[in-house]
Amino acid sequence: MKKLLKIFKALSDKNRVRILLMLTKKKLCVCEIQDILGITVSTVSKHLSILRDVEFINDEKDGKWVNYSLNTASKDIVLNQIMLILPFYLNDDELIKSDFEKVNTVCRKNLCNI
Repeated sequence: MKKLLKIFKALSDKNRVRILLMLTKKKLCVCEIQDILGITVSTVSKHLSILRDVEFINDEKDGKWVNYSLNTASKDIVLNQIMLILPFYLNDDELIKSDFEKVNTVCRKNLCNI
């Protein structure tokens, strides 16, 4: 039951759900997520930590960035089913549509002035 409660807690925040759905489109770094959500980097990091702790997401170092992606290799049936259901119910949501548009145009090199 502990694991299930942690999963529901992770899903209890709108921004964490938005992050999960953004990651269905592509890998993102903290600065890209921060730009799309319009929240502080420290808040993004906290959300990512919660999602990583439940094993919804993975992180991978890539030069100066850490890329976050969905954990598609999870053997946890609950996580896998949730990730099938979320897009089904939320793809028509206006905020999610807006996030998807931003995901397509966000550029970490522009955000970090490289």
